[in-house]
Amino acid sequence: MKRLFYFVLLLVGISTIHSCKDLLDEDGNPLVDINDNTGLNGPRALYREITDSDTLATYYYNGLQLSKVVTDSMNSTTDLAWSGDKVSRIDFKGFLDLNGNGKLDKDSVIFTQQFTYGSTGRIETISENRSFFKRSITAPYTPLVPGPQTLYKKTKTLYTLKYAAATAKLDSIIMRNGPEASGTPFVYTSYSKTKYEYAGDNVSKVTRNYGPMGSTGSFGSPTTKLGYEFTNYDTKINPFTLIPNAYKISRLLSTEANDVKSWILSPNSPQRYSVTDLGTPIPTPVVFSTNYNYDAQTYMQKGYGVNYIYKPL
Repeated sequence: MKRLFYFVLLLVGISTIHSCKDLLDEDGNPLVDINDNTGLNGPRALYREITDSDTLATYYYNGLQLSKVVTDSMNSTTDLAWSGDKVSRIDFKGFLDLNGNGKLDKDSVIFTQQFTYGSTGRIETISENRSFFKRSITAPYTPLVPGPQTLYKKTKTLYTLKYAAATAKLDSIIMRNGPEASGTPFVYTSYSKTKYEYAGDNVSKVTRNYGPMGSTGSFGSPTTKLGYEFTNYDTKINPFTLIPNAYKISRLLSTEANDVKSWILSPNSPQRYSVTDLGTPIPTPVVFSTNYNYDAQTYMQKGYGVNYIYKPL
């Protein structure tokens, strides 16, 4: 399982900082110019995340509610359904980097997540059904001319979210996962436990352990342990404060490597973070750092090779 550790390092190490020109949104409205420090006045929404070579995400809204996110150059799509003021369901259709090579897989993924809320209004469980598709490269198909996308695997996952009684902050997420096959009784076969720690309101440390589940539903000994620390937070506004919490959690859960982005749950942005394989005899953190740019309203505009573009509401 060391492959997951190197997958995380690859994920965070490929971006470079680059300036960009003025942009318009899909309605022709001017966006924040990230080459100056003018910013926006009044209500705003996060519109895009871009690097020097690609558009990472474009956010679409129905009124004030986030309704769709289109990610990566292959136009993967996340649709959000709302029930009142809460996200009730998220549907993803597209491509993820599940094999850890730093590139989007050519095989596609579809998943649906249903959100259940408690009496406090916080998310308590997320039920996920995921389908995996792949394209045949055996005759009569070839790697250059692969066959159509064909379903080859389905899984079910249950995420249970716990909150600290004293602070109401997210304390942990327990994942239970298993393969779904027609005619076979479903059982969970693997798990992960993610623990969150805070410095003030900001996420300061995340630890995630992965392991097998026993036939009685017990948790086996962890086979992989990864740790993430987020430090040197600024006092400015994190772009993801404009995004609903349900989408941020869904984004973190979309692949096993996304815990490295857990700072998106914070109101501020860390200028330094580290990734550590805690399963080694002498754990050695790999450290990443950045200097941020901000607009006049103190919203973060650039960091870790990503530019954040806003639009007026």
